[in-house]
Amino acid sequence: MALKDITLGQYFPGSTVIHKLDPRTKLLFVVLYIVALFTAKGLLAYGLLLAVLACAIAVSKVHLKTILRGMNPILFIIVLTAILNIFYTPGDPIWQWKFLKITVEGLWAAFFMILRITLLITCTFLLTYTTSPIMLTDGLEKLLGPLKKVRVPVHELSMMMSIALRFIPTLIEETDKIMSAQKARGADFDTGNLLQKAKALVPLLVPLFISAFRRADELAVAMECRCYHGGEGRTRLRQLKFEARDYLTLVGSAVLVAVVILLRRTTLF
Repeated sequence: MALKDITLGQYFPGSTVIHKLDPRTKLLFVVLYIVALFTAKGLLAYGLLLAVLACAIAVSKVHLKTILRGMNPILFIIVLTAILNIFYTPGDPIWQWKFLKITVEGLWAAFFMILRITLLITCTFLLTYTTSPIMLTDGLEKLLGPLKKVRVPVHELSMMMSIALRFIPTLIEETDKIMSAQKARGADFDTGNLLQKAKALVPLLVPLFISAFRRADELAVAMECRCYHGGEGRTRLRQLKFEARDYLTLVGSAVLVAVVILLRRTTLF
């Protein structure tokens, strides 16, 4: 897996309807979509969820190649989960060898689990692909606003979550630069067994930590120089305001959850 395959936290600017949605709308849509995803049962429900997400990706104009590349880092988790479901789900066996057996129920469970994880990750990625870090912070802060009444540091939590998410591509970029410099000096990260590859990565940790702390310090200094204290009353790049497309999206999300719940009554796999 190449470092460039990790796309979580990256933002792809655009002027599509998805990009223009209020960040609160997109956050609520993701929450409702996840609820529908874990409520879904059967091909009809999952087919509907797949169609909705496919339409959202098409409207956002995020390249399918980018979506698929972002899935590469979690392929191991998907395959492992599928294997566990195939071999350890009870049911009528269609193949058996000693303590290992494959059942029809296991195959269906693996299929739906793969589909669920894929849709869940893709939906989350689409949120970060189409929402800038600052808008994501503002959206989180607005949604969590009621928690301020119980003295929860909403702004600080929102900012930390947004910065942490944005730091992923930054650290990946720094790691790639350090690895390229080490390779130019003769370091080998591609050959040998797993243990040898792990040992070869150890020298990267110190410069990577130094670079990460330097980036964090630069960010803190920049915010302090701008007298940035966050919270209420600060100047925002853009005032959040629900528009007609936001209301339609939220209504559509609620309808999607309701339809998925109704489809649970069907007996079709």
